Amino acid sequence: MTPIALLPVPQAVQRPLTQADAIDIWIARWLRIRRKDLLARYGCDPRRLYEIWEEKRFAGSRAKALAVFNERHPGLADRIDFGLHRRIPKAIPPELQPSLFDA
Repeated sequence: MTPIALLPVPQAVQRPLTQADAIDIWIARWLRIRRKDLLARYGCDPRRLYEIWEEKRFAGSRAKALAVFNERHPGLADRIDFGLHRRIPKAIPPELQPSLFDA
């Protein structure tokens, strides 16, 4: 009998994301499903999720997802933040960086 730790972990099938996936990803975001769980479900790179949330891919999917969300979860619409994804820059703005060589 093989110990459980040695059994292979099933891998998600890698396939291109579709418009329906993009709508489901938006809804999952609003339902606060963890990013890690979304990555496991769709078997994609994290950058693909952010492309959807920034609407670089599947433009208009947010509006469609909002309509579907209101149909599926009518009681939650007033409790959800439907705001856009905002990228938080990691670099320090140059005007905040003190200059070491100014006299």
